Amino acid sequence: MDKAMPEAWRAAEAFSSAIREAAMQRGLSLVELEFIKLRASQLNACAFCMDLHAREARKAGIAQQKLDLLPTWRETRLFDERQRAVLAVAEAVTSLPTTEASEADLSGAQAVLGEEAFAAAEWVAVTINAFNRISILSRHPVRPRDAEGRIVR
Repeated sequence: MDKAMPEAWRAAEAFSSAIREAAMQRGLSLVELEFIKLRASQLNACAFCMDLHAREARKAGIAQQKLDLLPTWRETRLFDERQRAVLAVAEAVTSLPTTEASEADLSGAQAVLGEEAFAAAEWVAVTINAFNRISILSRHPVRPRDAEGRIVR
């Protein structure tokens, strides 16, 4: 998909960069952005994006324990209120249509994040969902890496 229409891929990358910048201007941290991207990628089973955003999350300073427990974030108190809010947004946006439970999660997240950061979190989730689909349909490979994250040949 990305190779057949490289101009569309470049436009998608530009869109993603603009969303990232706008989200950070509206108060989302790099850690929060990576939590959204990684959780949505897990739900969509996008191996390429999971690999990428797990590495980016570690670079942003997210503890390995949180990454290991991310699928069960609701079952632990390791995640702070804002992290829980952005994770709820990631799940609700990824698992459309909304339900009563996801609507309650979104309402709670908006109360925690405020209107601008909440809308930014939704945009980040929408964007990573698009990239998950692009990567899956383009069959982006996951390459083996060493402990430092370098590709192993």
